[in-house]
Amino acid sequence: MKKGRTEISAAALTYQEFRNIVEVSMEKICRAVFHENRDSIKIKKEEVAVKNLINIFNTTLELSNTLGFQAMSLRDLSRESGLSMGALYSYFTGKDELAKIIQEQGRRIIGDILKEQVEKGESPRERLQIAIRAHLFLNEVMQKWFYFSFMEARNLSRAEQKLAIESELVTESMFIDIIECGIARGSFRVSNTVLTASTIKAVLQDWYLKRWKYLRRKVSVEEYAEFIISLIESFVMPKEKRAK
Repeated sequence: MKKGRTEISAAALTYQEFRNIVEVSMEKICRAVFHENRDSIKIKKEEVAVKNLINIFNTTLELSNTLGFQAMSLRDLSRESGLSMGALYSYFTGKDELAKIIQEQGRRIIGDILKEQVEKGESPRERLQIAIRAHLFLNEVMQKWFYFSFMEARNLSRAEQKLAIESELVTESMFIDIIECGIARGSFRVSNTVLTASTIKAVLQDWYLKRWKYLRRKVSVEEYAEFIISLIESFVMPKEKRAK
């Protein structure tokens, strides 16, 4: 996921610095999809397949954000992408499989990047700051993916819904682990780690679920990150610890 090394503290990355060291491109995602599904994808030329997958994914996410995935038909996707129905069926058997692929890739990429970034923190406080910034910056980079995953999870099969719930809990568990480590080291004072982690997750989700609100108020993702970090630290950290 890295584009190159940096000496900048991971706990203090700006959004642009995050973009410079973390690679999240649709081409990379679609290339991974091709290699993982090459037995079922009927187009065997990788560059052609990747190009069309980029088109399909971008168009699906755009339509999902405007019409809603359930309201979107494959004919809508065919018309907007410029690919024939036959061409679409070369990559997936139907909407359910398409949604599954998008969900799986989104979960994997987000999980891998968050884990990689958080592990750079040396203290619980640094890891908490990194986790908040990385989550919000990924929200910004992959806004349509996050929105799709949240809004369409309820329309998935039971098996896929279970995976979506587990993915949600994995992120919360990351915050629980950070908070519990901070408590053990005397950095944090929290009476209920689970509810604290759940609350952190909720305020992070607000960025992509109500992004229009923050755009209207001209609040940048960096400003939001700084505010949330300050808010959460004021709750989990004793006053004397925050001053250091």
